Amino acid sequence: MDFLMSGLAACGACVFTNPLEVVKTRMQLQGELQAPGTYQRHYRNVFHAFFTIGKVDGLAALQKGLAPALLYQFLMNGIRLGTYGLAEAKGYLHTAEGAHSPIRSAAAGALAGVLGAYLGSPIYMVKTHLQAQAASEIAVGHQYKHQLFPPQSWKVALAAAMVSGVVVVLAMTPFDVVSTRLYNQPTDTQGKGLMYRGVLDALLQTARTEGVFGMYKGIGASYFRLGPHTILSLFFWDQLRSLYYAYAK
Repeated sequence: MDFLMSGLAACGACVFTNPLEVVKTRMQLQGELQAPGTYQRHYRNVFHAFFTIGKVDGLAALQKGLAPALLYQFLMNGIRLGTYGLAEAKGYLHTAEGAHSPIRSAAAGALAGVLGAYLGSPIYMVKTHLQAQAASEIAVGHQYKHQLFPPQSWKVALAAAMVSGVVVVLAMTPFDVVSTRLYNQPTDTQGKGLMYRGVLDALLQTARTEGVFGMYKGIGASYFRLGPHTILSLFFWDQLRSLYYAYAK
């Protein structure tokens, strides 16, 4: 039941924050591997991106990829929060003397996050493809036609797992940018070689071509989304648990 409530709570938050995910994805793909000043900036900032997408693609485009995003949130956060809650309920987060262990809590949280991100990776790729789709005048990145589960979906699962694990101790944005680009790069099946050989290669190419600021594209959208999503997820989770335990009695 903890898995179900955790997943539903994350889905509730996702409905409100998915437009920011669309904006973030577009901004991270804008000017990919192009030097600053050499490409047209369709999205100047978070607010301009909202206005541009709504005006050109239509307001419904701000919820692109919502279905796979909900499925991803349900799977990833259901596993992440559910596993952590299960570990807490079983007493694994406490020492033999009964004291709370910060080290065990951190380890359980990181492990649950990596597991959830890895298993949800193929769905995240579909979400990225859908959110990148745009009218030709404001299109950025490679424009995929929707594929349910592209052949390379598990190859970049490690990138998603790295984002989830590294965020505990480091700033997430450069890895988030890289993860988005790895998910959206053309595949060999389309007759084009892959632009990136892996996470490190993507980081190096981005930094070398776009500079340090290129690694922080979409940072505004990322953090505008992160706060509300976290708060809403925990709020819905707490409310669902309260309702469940109230009726269980």
